Amino acid sequence: MARDSNEREAPFWWRAGSFLLALGSLAGVFTFAFAAMGHRWNWAGVWKYRDLYAHGWLVTVGLSAISLIMSCVIGVIIALLRRTPWLPLRYVARIYVEVIRGTPLLVQILIFFYVVAHSFGIENRYFVGVMTLSVFSGAYISEVIRAGIEGIGKSQLDSARAIGLTTAQTYGYVIFPQAIRQILPPLAGQFASLIKDSSLLSIIGISDLTLNAQDIASYSYANFETYLPLAAGYLLLTLPISLWTQSLERRNRFET
Repeated sequence: MARDSNEREAPFWWRAGSFLLALGSLAGVFTFAFAAMGHRWNWAGVWKYRDLYAHGWLVTVGLSAISLIMSCVIGVIIALLRRTPWLPLRYVARIYVEVIRGTPLLVQILIFFYVVAHSFGIENRYFVGVMTLSVFSGAYISEVIRAGIEGIGKSQLDSARAIGLTTAQTYGYVIFPQAIRQILPPLAGQFASLIKDSSLLSIIGISDLTLNAQDIASYSYANFETYLPLAAGYLLLTLPISLWTQSLERRNRFET
């Protein structure tokens, strides 16, 4: 808290200069490293495939956006099931979380596409990809939400019951408004991870940014020139999410 307060109180020129100094230092390190390699850049060989980059980036945006929404829905449902008094549902939610978090996403994609989807006659790889990402990320989001809910003091829950609030009203007016402050930072990290994890969908032939970049690398034989724009494309997606959640965090912060 103090660190954020000190940053806000610092003069603008000092904050801007410090940022530029940090950015320049990092850029200098990588510039020196590439210069020491003596690499001969071939940007012209990659530029002619810019349409592939654009198409792959838009596919990644679409997949990530839908998966973000669905994973949040799944996360809320599973978090509430983890707290239900009915044990069968609670154990189902617990097993789901432990299995998903304990196995690699790469394996889950292969099983969901080549085993589960095939057995149900589902051949749309984009649908399977979105569902797999949503199920995978939903397990992590559910634990983030559950931790935020359980961080609310029991006395507040008792007070909500004492004034006659229903369970839905208690969650809507008492628990979630307070829990949101605690879960925003880890949620931002999970959202960014989901976007980057979408690159693994290339193994089932989804023409996202990663698969198209791999194709461009094989066409142009320019690996660095191909994968640097790939990294920039993902950064262009994850950075706004991080800044947006930081803004929400500041807006919902209050002294305790």
